[in-house]
Amino acid sequence: MEAVITVIALLFLLFVVLGVYATVKVVRATKRGVDRTISQARRTVEDHTLRAKTFAQPGPVGELAQLRLKLRTSMRATQDALHAGVADDESLKESLSLFARLSAHGHELDAELKRLESEPDRRTLITLLPGLREHTERITQSADSLRWAARDRARRFADDDLDTLSAQIDVEAGALRHWTTESESTASWPEAPAQDAASSGGQTWPESPESRTAEEPTRPAITPPGLRPVYPWQKKPRPESTT
Repeated sequence: MEAVITVIALLFLLFVVLGVYATVKVVRATKRGVDRTISQARRTVEDHTLRAKTFAQPGPVGELAQLRLKLRTSMRATQDALHAGVADDESLKESLSLFARLSAHGHELDAELKRLESEPDRRTLITLLPGLREHTERITQSADSLRWAARDRARRFADDDLDTLSAQIDVEAGALRHWTTESESTASWPEAPAQDAASSGGQTWPESPESRTAEEPTRPAITPPGLRPVYPWQKKPRPESTT
């Protein structure tokens, strides 16, 4: 009885632990989903704000907003392309590690550009803009290079797979059409049996009884008694009595 109670208690404890684990997993997944939604919403609002600044605030502040928008758009597009391609191509993991190092420089530049947006001294901004513009161009060019290289690689693999598939389909189509060669080989009439012209006289069809009687005399069906051969072991026939 004590063993049964112990087993039941262990099973109950196991169910409680599994329930707690499942609850924690669900809560964490929900939290990640909420955080992802909030970050996406914040990023969308910030991108729209930067676009508005590029038109509403001309000058150094508008150019800073334009640089930030260009940097964020390029980095985000490269990040999405690499993460989408690494599931099918394991060699992109090295590209992801390089992009992670590039992202560190991108985040530093974005933070600096954001900090300079509130700089009241316009002369300082004008003197800093050429260096910031060059720095932004270097980072975006590197990100664009990684993105387009990954896309070209994926397109190359797709073209190779399509070429292989087309060749296999051509082979299969030829195998499915094998009846055309068979029908061509069986379409001709069979040749007549070859016979010696001297023995058959050029005749290929079987002879009829009429044509045979025209060439040689017909043998009688019953041989007359006088013409039959006589053997020594045969008895002489008795004369027939007239009575």
